[in-house]
Amino acid sequence: MREMEEYLVVDGYNMIGSWPELIKQKQISLESARDRLIEMLSEYQSFTGMKVIVVFDAYLVPGTGSELTQSKVAVQFTREKETADEVIERLMSELTKRRRQIYVATSDWIEQHVTFGKGALRLSARELLSDIEDSKREIHVQLKEQQTHSSRNTLDNKLSRDMKLLFERWRRQ
Repeated sequence: MREMEEYLVVDGYNMIGSWPELIKQKQISLESARDRLIEMLSEYQSFTGMKVIVVFDAYLVPGTGSELTQSKVAVQFTREKETADEVIERLMSELTKRRRQIYVATSDWIEQHVTFGKGALRLSARELLSDIEDSKREIHVQLKEQQTHSSRNTLDNKLSRDMKLLFERWRRQ
């Protein structure tokens, strides 16, 4: 049986307004805060294998909205007079048509309940940040283990089986 695809749909500005690092970054530049959020989500996507879609609200910005991929994360800007919540709800309807597990990251209480009612699991901004920080720690642990393992017996790891047997015979004589 095929494994169920996992999707994480993120209310971008909700995270930017909730995560301490991004709140500070936003005071300097909203664009750099968006880029940093996408970078963090990209790393998380690589670690978890989830497909990440981040939605940014362009409610007061004239235009037709846009979709792009940045650092392998799907990024959607809403159309004029459309909210991120509306796009998230539309995505929920599209994604639930097939067998998928969907998580929606927002601290908007009403949106959490709407998406939960459509079958998604909800994550608050704080919970997603905690998950991202946990995944970073796990990556560091795994890297340390790999470095420790690869630094031991480096010659032994490079020798062919025949050479190892030859050296072992010499050692025993």
